[in-house]
Amino acid sequence: MGVMRGLLLAVAACFAGPAAALEDITLPSAQFADVVQNRDVSFRARNIATGHTCTLEGSNLEAAHAPWSTFKIPNLLIALEVGAAMNLLHVRGWDPERRPAAPYWPATWGQDHTLKSAFQTSAVWYFQDLALEITSDEYHTILQRWNYGNAKVSEGRDDFWLNKGLEISVEEQVRFLTRLLRGDLEVSRGARMALEEASLAAEVGKVTLHGKTGGGYLRQDAVEGWYVGWEATDRAPQSAFALYATADRFDQIRKFRKDFAMTLLKACRSLPADMPD
Repeated sequence: MGVMRGLLLAVAACFAGPAAALEDITLPSAQFADVVQNRDVSFRARNIATGHTCTLEGSNLEAAHAPWSTFKIPNLLIALEVGAAMNLLHVRGWDPERRPAAPYWPATWGQDHTLKSAFQTSAVWYFQDLALEITSDEYHTILQRWNYGNAKVSEGRDDFWLNKGLEISVEEQVRFLTRLLRGDLEVSRGARMALEEASLAAEVGKVTLHGKTGGGYLRQDAVEGWYVGWEATDRAPQSAFALYATADRFDQIRKFRKDFAMTLLKACRSLPADMPD
């Protein structure tokens, strides 16, 4: 553990970005008013090595929300750890009678998927099938050990992360990822490497961005969305982050979540300015 932390500190000292940040940073919300518009946004990034933070002014970091599809990060790890999936190539066949396509489904969901493709396309039925094979007690025990939100798992439900009881805050999302990336959680190297591969979202040079979106309806006239992940330099994790946003319609957050998270990470000096969106 000490060797890993020492390595992270050494990398941070050499990296001329936020991973090298030696103090907490608060980003003025007024600077981004034209982009945020009518949305309510909370954001925090934490340096993996030093613990220093970069936070959007006015963020509500402690309020708990449903994780929606950002739960696929721990869900992928849990599936691999308990053997519900053997690896990223683990195929599950889509059964349209058992899992009929809903009107909101993208075309990519209605087909067979591997664990990797289900993660990357956010195919909810694949992870619902996993949830029926992983017991509620297994989920609860692991999530409690990882301090993942309220660790609430409704008995027998295959959708407990979809606004059905499980909740987590922005700060808790960042704390969970920080502990995972530091190697403080009991997660196998193989599972961590699988997550690293499945979550790759963008790269330029030796800098990579890893993340997962999530979102759903708060009520008929309001939606919420997440973008959660980390950035790395030459495969060494530098900072973990979480962005949470609410808006009137889903099209107001669908692309905004990731794009604005990247804007803030660049303002934090966590990502290079030429990192492609």
